Amino acid sequence: MITEKRSIMRRGIPLLLIGLSIFLVYLYFFFGGVTGLTDISAKLQTANLFYYSLAFISIILSMLFSSLTWYRLLNLLSIRIAFRKVFLYRWVGTFVDLLIPAESISGELSKAYLVSKNSSVDSGKAMASIVSHRILTMTITFGGLITSSVYFFLKYRPTEFVLGFTLVLVASCSALSIVLLGYLSVREHTTKIIVNWVISFVGRISRGRWKLTEFRSKAEKMLKAFHRGIDILARNPRGLTWPVVFSIMSWFCNLLVVFLVFTSIDFKISFISIIIVYSISASLQTIPLGIPGEVGFMEIVMMTLYTLLGVPIDVSAAATMLIRIVTLWFTLAVGYASVQWIGIKAVMGSKQSNSEKF
Repeated sequence: MITEKRSIMRRGIPLLLIGLSIFLVYLYFFFGGVTGLTDISAKLQTANLFYYSLAFISIILSMLFSSLTWYRLLNLLSIRIAFRKVFLYRWVGTFVDLLIPAESISGELSKAYLVSKNSSVDSGKAMASIVSHRILTMTITFGGLITSSVYFFLKYRPTEFVLGFTLVLVASCSALSIVLLGYLSVREHTTKIIVNWVISFVGRISRGRWKLTEFRSKAEKMLKAFHRGIDILARNPRGLTWPVVFSIMSWFCNLLVVFLVFTSIDFKISFISIIIVYSISASLQTIPLGIPGEVGFMEIVMMTLYTLLGVPIDVSAAATMLIRIVTLWFTLAVGYASVQWIGIKAVMGSKQSNSEKF
C-alpha cells in the first residue's frame, strides 16, 4: 500500500503543478501582466474569513451527505459496514480521482476494492452501489443544469452564442452518459459481450503472454453479482427515497460553497448562475482529459463561464481561485490524510495479527 501511495503521488503531483502553472500563465497574459494579477490579489485579500471558513464546512457536509447516500445504498444491498469507514473511503476515492486522470473510474474502483476487502462481499455487489450512486449524482446534476438553463434563458434571453452552445453540448453529453450507464447497468447480456470483447482484444495484443482464462471467469462472476445488486435496487424504489434526499443535500452543499465564496468577497451572484457553472464544471470533470483534477483547464472554464454570466473579470478570477482551494486543494489534503490513516490502520492490523501468532 505504501508503494502504491508513493506511485500515485509521484505521478499526480507534478501534473497538478504543471496545470497550476498553466493557469497562472493564462492569468498573467489574459489580465495584462503584473497589474492585472495585482488587481486579483487585492480582491483575494478582501475575502471575509468568516464566510470563507463556512465554505470549508460546506464541502465537508457535502462529502458527509454523499457518504450517507452511498451508505444507504450499501445497506439496501445488505452490505453491512460502519458509516465511519464509508465516509473515509469516500474521501479516499475522491483523492484517487483527483490524482489519477481516469475521471471517476479510478476512484470508484478504489472504493469497490476497499469495501470488498473490509466487508468480505463480492466486489461486483459493491460496484452496484457505487454505480447507482454515480447515476443518482449525475441525474441530479443534469436536472439542475436543465432547470437553471431554461429559467436563465427565459428570464434574461442572453445573446452569447458560446454560452448557449456550451449548455446544449454539456446537457446532451450528460444525458447520453446517464442513459448509456443506466442501459449497461440493466442489460447483463450486453455488458457481458463488451467485457468479453475487451478481454479478447487484450489477449490478442498480448499475443498469449497473459493468461486471461482465470481473469475472464472472475470478471463474469463479478458481473453477475453487479447485475444482481442493480436488480435488488431497481425492485425497491421506496428504499431509494433517502439516497435521493441525501444526494440532493450533497448537491446543495456544493452550490453553497460557491455562494459562500462570492459572499466572502462581497459580490452578489444569482443562484441560477451558480447552478449553471457548477453543473457544467461537474459534467466536464467526468471527461477523462488526462489532467489530475483538471487543474488549469477547470479554472479557465469556470472563470470564463462566470464572466459570460455577467461577473466582472477580476471577481470571477478571484472567486474561481478561492473555490478551487476549497474543492480541490482542501479535498486533496483531507483525502491524503484519509489514505495515510488507512495505511496506518493496515500496518497496525498486520502487526497485531503477527503478534497473535506468537
